[in-house]
Amino acid sequence: MSEHAQLQNKITELFSTDGVDLNAPENQEAIHSVINLLDKGELRVCEKVNNEWQVNSWVKQAILLFFRTAKLGPVKCEDLSFYDKVPLKQWDGSEGVRVVPHALARKGSFIAKGTILMPSYVNIGAFVDSGSMVDTWATVGSCAQVGKNVHLSGGVGLGGVLEPLQATPVIVEDNCFIGSRCIIVEGAIIEEGAVIGAGVTITASTKIIDVTESKPTIYKGRVPKNSVVIPGTINKNFAAGEFGVPAALIIGKRSESTDKKTSLNSALREFEVSV
Repeated sequence: MSEHAQLQNKITELFSTDGVDLNAPENQEAIHSVINLLDKGELRVCEKVNNEWQVNSWVKQAILLFFRTAKLGPVKCEDLSFYDKVPLKQWDGSEGVRVVPHALARKGSFIAKGTILMPSYVNIGAFVDSGSMVDTWATVGSCAQVGKNVHLSGGVGLGGVLEPLQATPVIVEDNCFIGSRCIIVEGAIIEEGAVIGAGVTITASTKIIDVTESKPTIYKGRVPKNSVVIPGTINKNFAAGEFGVPAALIIGKRSESTDKKTSLNSALREFEVSV
């Protein structure tokens, strides 16, 4: 049985058994082993299998057990101090990550080589892949998954999720551009190469409307590959009358060019997308 399979069995047992002593050394070792594997990127809360995203619920269980047993205490960061249960990642330059003060990433998150963290926040269980930029005041919530060469612009909020255990976290696939102050929550999936204009809000129930053809096509919880998206509204009837509610409009497609930077700049210019 592999190390991961053994850990999975142990964590599942701990999570489902009443009265177990979670602070026993062997149980703490199992819980901390999962957190350390997450921290090194050797384990993920959510991963793509056969082109479908699958949630490793037992990894979420380990994070919840970690929260349950960790003790509050001082967290030192040079001249800054905090008081929390989860320590911050420590950097010495060998990681190949540029970390600008005051970028904070919690232990149990993974930040790949070649990533840039501007003053921002990355929560436990999150995964940020190589070549990505987490810009100023952007937040990568717990368990959110960010692919390669993604740009999260200033103030972007990727929601976090630990419970329910089977819930898919927010996923931003490779080569996406997420514009300033976008909010993406409730397990929404932004597929590869999508360009999301400034101020777009996407939840599980947001209507994502492709308006490029004579008849609209409506998606929910998923932005299709290479879509160019801007904020919009759709009318809805309420007791007090008809009002506009937020929607997201797909106004075009980014080209399949192998030069991702060129295709991004072309899409932003062609569709006059605010970023």
